[in-house]
Amino acid sequence: MKRIIFLLFISFSTFVSNSQQTQKPPLHGKNWMAITGKPLAATAGSMIFQQGGNAVDAACAMLASTCTMWDVLSWGGETQALIYNPKTKKVIAINALGVAPTGATVDFFKSKGYSFPPEYGPLAAITPGTVGGLCHMLAQYGTMSLEQVLKPAMQLAAGYPIDAQTANSMERGKERIKEWPYSKKVFLPHTGEKREAPEAGEIFVQKELLATLTKMIETERAALKNKKNRKEAIMAANDRFYKGDIAKEFVRGCKEQGGLITLEDLAKWKPIEEEPLSVNYKGIEVYKLQQWTQGPALLQSLNILENFDLKKMGYNSSKYIHTVYQAMNLAFADRDFYYGDPYFAPAEPIKGLLNKEYAKQRAALVKSDLNDPGISPGDPYPFEGRTNPYTELLKKWNTAGDGERNFVPAHDSTGTAMIDELYMERLWMGTTSVEAADKDGWVVSITPSGGWLPACIAGNTGVGMSQRLQSFVLDASINPFNVIEPGKRPRVTLTPTMALKDGKPFLSFAVQGGDTQDQNLLQFFLNMVEFNMTVQQACEAANINSNQLWLSLGGTKMDDRKPRPGEILVSNTTPEAVRNELKIMGYKVTTGNRTSGPINAIYFDWKHGSFWGGSSNNGEDYGIGW
Repeated sequence: MKRIIFLLFISFSTFVSNSQQTQKPPLHGKNWMAITGKPLAATAGSMIFQQGGNAVDAACAMLASTCTMWDVLSWGGETQALIYNPKTKKVIAINALGVAPTGATVDFFKSKGYSFPPEYGPLAAITPGTVGGLCHMLAQYGTMSLEQVLKPAMQLAAGYPIDAQTANSMERGKERIKEWPYSKKVFLPHTGEKREAPEAGEIFVQKELLATLTKMIETERAALKNKKNRKEAIMAANDRFYKGDIAKEFVRGCKEQGGLITLEDLAKWKPIEEEPLSVNYKGIEVYKLQQWTQGPALLQSLNILENFDLKKMGYNSSKYIHTVYQAMNLAFADRDFYYGDPYFAPAEPIKGLLNKEYAKQRAALVKSDLNDPGISPGDPYPFEGRTNPYTELLKKWNTAGDGERNFVPAHDSTGTAMIDELYMERLWMGTTSVEAADKDGWVVSITPSGGWLPACIAGNTGVGMSQRLQSFVLDASINPFNVIEPGKRPRVTLTPTMALKDGKPFLSFAVQGGDTQDQNLLQFFLNMVEFNMTVQQACEAANINSNQLWLSLGGTKMDDRKPRPGEILVSNTTPEAVRNELKIMGYKVTTGNRTSGPINAIYFDWKHGSFWGGSSNNGEDYGIGW
């Protein structure tokens, strides 16, 4: 009987109607589209569009606004972006990730008893990248001045009605916030009262941050007055942040609180413009950032899944769930061992990892009816004509930990079973995303992060420092490419995505959620390409999450981070018959209310000459189109 139910589910789930109702309506526009993690920030993007800005201008305004609103990032965090340039018809990658500061060595952190760098505080900080990333994108590809683009964020810094989620995050984290004097001054305006953080709807003022942004604008104005062009003036403001009085106060405040960042660290750092990585999936070119992110894991997963008939299996049948889970595990095992900063030796074998024949070899490892708890990194070196120098390390690669843990870090969503209110509150809190497109063909996808609450603010700058140093490892046996060194970038989870079809933009999409990001983005893409969903349906559709991977964030002990083989999060709408089939296959099944992750996306409807916007029903993510 159970087998009959299972087969019926497969048959039913293969077809998804385009008329199926969603909780949020799809967005439509023919001139522009602006989507991000906060309604006020989406409004900022729309304001820039209405003033004649392009998608890069609008994206920068949304980025600045989300940083100012502490949408689980701040101005001291990091920015990763993909931009489609309609003039060259190419996708550009922006690497605005900070680096480990002077003194951030394996020996330093091990001497303090850490197995991984700390999660919070000044010792968790890499150099800030968002300011440099924003200034670079705006100068090179925008049309407006920094003053025009920062105006909404400056108005927010002068005072805006704070949302409940952010205000409650400050209240929950207040004991840690009190450890840092500059954070306490900003986040706890009612110190000594029962509730020390702002209340929902209270006007939240950030005088120090406003002063910092004002200094940058004053520098831009002075440069323009001295006959500098738009680009030069923007970069003059950038230099004041990284080399001038703002930098000096940032470093002073960082060091006062025990941090390592130096003036030289700030002055030497610059964003990098790169070639993105891509693979072709059934005629669609899918683009990701390089292996300093986890983005190539989605590309590897697509290469593996090309070897299976997913549509025939049916959306979220047990066969489909099992196959996607196994493909992700294979890709993430490679991520965990082989990804790292490409500007530091050793050189990652990325060509082999993205080779289609290597993917076939990996796909052959998938057991049709059983989870494989022993999945480990493969050997991509022969597929790029090299010999693997790490075969001995691979033999020792640790695949399993003990005990329970959350599916994603506490600052992002969590997949553990808990009361709905707490689940949703954590789900709302996470790395944000920014999506923008305009009628002239510019498309932008950004996944910025870092400096989330509870954040340690650097002196009187109003700028929260990043916590991304924790994504390094201190033990080469986990990943020889991602061992901490001064000047090196950690391998991050942040991963915007873009797809082109017939040489034109097809999709632009991103999501928050730590290690679940490329899991959810993979399934979103398959929902549209394999199961004919609309962009809004695909944003809301139930996904699965695997916990059979090394955590990139959270916890300072080995067992906090080790993979949990067979742990899987599924939607609580998943039929019992499917859950039972998964248990028979060796899975430990956990259910959640909404499992898609807060995906934001734009679909390009070339048939009708319009944009479709999708914004997940998980939280406050919001979009405006025209």
